[in-house]
Amino acid sequence: MQQGYVTLAHGAGGRQSARLIHDVFRGYLDNPHFTEDDAAVMEVPAGRIAMSTDGFIVSPAEFPGGNVGKLSVCGTVNDLSCMGARPLYLTCSYVLEEGFSLETLDRIVAAMGKTAREVGVEVVAGDTKVAGKGQVDGCFITTAGVGRVLDGVAPAGDKAAPGDAVIVTGDIGRHGCAILLARNDFRIAADVTSDCAPLWEGVERLLTAVPDTHVIRDATRGGVGTVLYELCDESGVGIRLDQEDIPVDDAVAGVCGMLGLDPLYLACEGRMVVIVPQGEEDAALEALRSSENTAGATLIGRVTGTHPGKVVIHTAIGSEAILPEPTGELLPRIC
Repeated sequence: MQQGYVTLAHGAGGRQSARLIHDVFRGYLDNPHFTEDDAAVMEVPAGRIAMSTDGFIVSPAEFPGGNVGKLSVCGTVNDLSCMGARPLYLTCSYVLEEGFSLETLDRIVAAMGKTAREVGVEVVAGDTKVAGKGQVDGCFITTAGVGRVLDGVAPAGDKAAPGDAVIVTGDIGRHGCAILLARNDFRIAADVTSDCAPLWEGVERLLTAVPDTHVIRDATRGGVGTVLYELCDESGVGIRLDQEDIPVDDAVAGVCGMLGLDPLYLACEGRMVVIVPQGEEDAALEALRSSENTAGATLIGRVTGTHPGKVVIHTAIGSEAILPEPTGELLPRIC
């Protein structure tokens, strides 16, 4: 592990840059396609491919359950997975602030490599820039990914239909809550870890069991509630949720209760909203629950033809209420 701090020389392309690439990035990310050349050369898979890119500026860069390195792999892997694509290759770009701890960078890159190996995706190329003190906040990462879409699947946000089952792949809101607590603005002590996790294994098992899965959507910024409203708009439908079936960790529920937050609008980084045709929900749940990172999959509601564009909640006391539509940004820099 390198000691000390990032200097402008680490981004200048000279000896310090070479040492950083060789000792840190290659040390944790090495694979048969990893290159220090100007571009990586890989095999082109037969069939359809999916591509995605995303930037990660989470604050703090390290949080209970993960760090920005793990998050950057999970975020892009999960975006590809939502399209039914097996993740194959990633590239990454780091922007580091002068003075950033090399030990912290080491942990971030180590987490990135560990998560990539868990998924079976290769980080094949990258770039590192160093910005002057105060020009960025610590460490920003951008990743781009390529995956091969499985044959016979085509999930999309405009395919939800009345009668479809609405599933979440685990308890909701933990990432947003973990980041909020890590900032310590409210001086609240609670045992909450981020749900940050790669979800391809669960998605692959789902699509094997239910190839006609209508929708898979990553519930990141804005949480599950925002995703549901997006799907209502894209598909021209309504959604009805059963409040008692929505899985929320007790600690998350406690923090939300104290601060007046709705866990439906807290970010997740290891949870998806899945919509499958009526009659396929049992097969979908069985498949998802067979994978560790989607083992908490739960049926939370149905797509309806009534109240198009609205999410309606059936409450614990038997009444029904419209879930308020999302406005603004509840918590910035959560991913």
